[in-house]
Amino acid sequence: MRESSHNQKSWHSRGVVTMIVVRITMNVLPEKQKELVQTLLSMVGSMEMETGCLSYALYCNMEDQNLLNLLEEWQTRKALNQHLRSDMFGVLLGTKSLLIEPHGIHIYTIGQSEGMEAVHSARGKGFDRGHTLAS
Repeated sequence: MRESSHNQKSWHSRGVVTMIVVRITMNVLPEKQKELVQTLLSMVGSMEMETGCLSYALYCNMEDQNLLNLLEEWQTRKALNQHLRSDMFGVLLGTKSLLIEPHGIHIYTIGQSEGMEAVHSARGKGFDRGHTLAS
């Protein structure tokens, strides 16, 4: 897994009621994988400076390093729309020549987030809070 940046702070603690998540899937030509990764990672600083950007992360599939997922979290739809019109997003769209198939772009609006409390609830009262999920 490659991750460009990830803010560990939960989006609720930032005062965000809803959040927009953009998931962009990319099936990269094997000989272009390094070029695409370098391009996307070079955008990290600028992306995170954009108004309303909560996080920007690049993940690589563990079984096939040519399958990439770019995850972006946005505070509002207005901020996301501004990003979608930006030159930076144009650069991302311009990477289509490095892909086997077009970008898969999925936009999700999230109004609720749960954490470990959901795991405790699902596992029941006997769940020992000291154990990890793998135990």
